[in-house]
Amino acid sequence: MSKITKNRKLALGKLEEGKFYTLKEASALVKELTTTKFDASVDIDVRLGVDPRKANQMVRGVVSLPHGTGKQVRVLALCTPDKEAEATAAGADYVGLDEYIDKIKGGWTDVDIIITMPSVMGKIGALGRVLGPRGLMPNPKSGTVTNDVGQAVKEVKQGKIDFKVDKAGIVHTSIGKVSFNPEQISDNAKEFITTLIKLKPSTAKGTYVRSIYLSSTMSPGIKIDPKSVEN
Repeated sequence: MSKITKNRKLALGKLEEGKFYTLKEASALVKELTTTKFDASVDIDVRLGVDPRKANQMVRGVVSLPHGTGKQVRVLALCTPDKEAEATAAGADYVGLDEYIDKIKGGWTDVDIIITMPSVMGKIGALGRVLGPRGLMPNPKSGTVTNDVGQAVKEVKQGKIDFKVDKAGIVHTSIGKVSFNPEQISDNAKEFITTLIKLKPSTAKGTYVRSIYLSSTMSPGIKIDPKSVEN
């Protein structure tokens, strides 16, 4: 059994055992519990009352966080020459097509998001074995396959994220940084949870939002009362 560090003991001491915090309380507390020397990510885990094995209960979507993610997102736009200037102006870090397809075939995946167009998906489909396991494969459902390349790049740079429920029925994502103030953390978390609620499958029975935890990198999780978000 691993030894609990001094910093983790201090963090756990600030949590009341068995207590459910409001989103507002948790957004302030997560900053107090963080002891990392770097600007840690603020993460949220939501357990849903769905069966992801059933296609009609798969929860997947996108959300634009009001205050962004706080991360520098590296965007590759795989597009035709007539869209290159548009993608560059929108802030894409890498823009092109065939040369980047060749680089990816060679193992290069030094990006966070890939945005492309329907007309070139035939070429990109062959990259599935490289991009799929890394979660980089463009998908129309996440808004990363579109003819409006410039707008898609702009939205990602401003804090648009995509998410989906995992095999355990949990949706996990980062919604900011510890350097954010509590109001920014709360606003981002509420926008994310509200989006999840809107995506509730009609076939899901019983309690939909089972539990919500807020944490930062290496901090303990803070239990949030779902009702404090819905109100």
